Amino acid sequence: MPKRHSGPSRPLAPIFEQLLSFRKPILVGLLLLCVGLAFAQQAQTPVPSINLGIGSGSDKDQLSTSLRILAMLTILSIAPAILILTTAFTRIVIILSFTRTALGTQNIPPNQVIIGLSLFLTFFVMAPTYNEINQNAIIPYMQESNGIPFEEAMSRAQKPIKEFMLKNTYESDLKMFMDFRNQTAATRADVDIMTLIPAFVISELKTAFIIGFYIFVPFIIIDLIVASVLMGMGMMMMPPVVVSLPAKILVFVLADGWSVLVRAILAGYA
Repeated sequence: MPKRHSGPSRPLAPIFEQLLSFRKPILVGLLLLCVGLAFAQQAQTPVPSINLGIGSGSDKDQLSTSLRILAMLTILSIAPAILILTTAFTRIVIILSFTRTALGTQNIPPNQVIIGLSLFLTFFVMAPTYNEINQNAIIPYMQESNGIPFEEAMSRAQKPIKEFMLKNTYESDLKMFMDFRNQTAATRADVDIMTLIPAFVISELKTAFIIGFYIFVPFIIIDLIVASVLMGMGMMMMPPVVVSLPAKILVFVLADGWSVLVRAILAGYA
């Protein structure tokens, strides 16, 4: 029997305080990234000029300000999608969903628990990246005197995100999207972020499905053993899931499955 620990090796309060300390850098860094993506897309796709019949300079400035506010609101509306597609959230939530499906426990843990745990693990994984954004881009930009320009802050904020995504992107996926856009880059760091994001998402999906396959294998073996035993005993009318479900839960608990799974997820981003 495995030895049960009486409690965690260190108090959880400092860990949660550390996670909460990264909340502001994460939100501001995400905002800078959203605006950076908007400016990058705007630079690649020129907007045709439209003559609205506005003559005075003040009216033009007012129209330009209104369009910028509209663009900012549009970017904020897609901020959750950018958070999902540029962080470790995609891989983590898929792995946890595969685990629940392999166990056969239907909606246990509930979706709220799966998504909440995925978000906190995402913040834990992305904390060093957003801390670097906070130190190199947000703090210098928000200085009252001698603050860096917004364009430079945007460039500094994109660099750690690109490094994280490049580290977890397969070369074949990156090359596929670059070929579709007829792009070339001297180094991986020169890859355009609009090309990098879909390549990163495809790589995360591929990695999550590979890990999900390895999660399914031991539970399938348990199902096969239980079904063979029931057939050998002549209990053909008894559904195998009635016996295999408690057996899978018992094996998963004895193996400390959740800790092993989370440790493996975090090790993949180390």
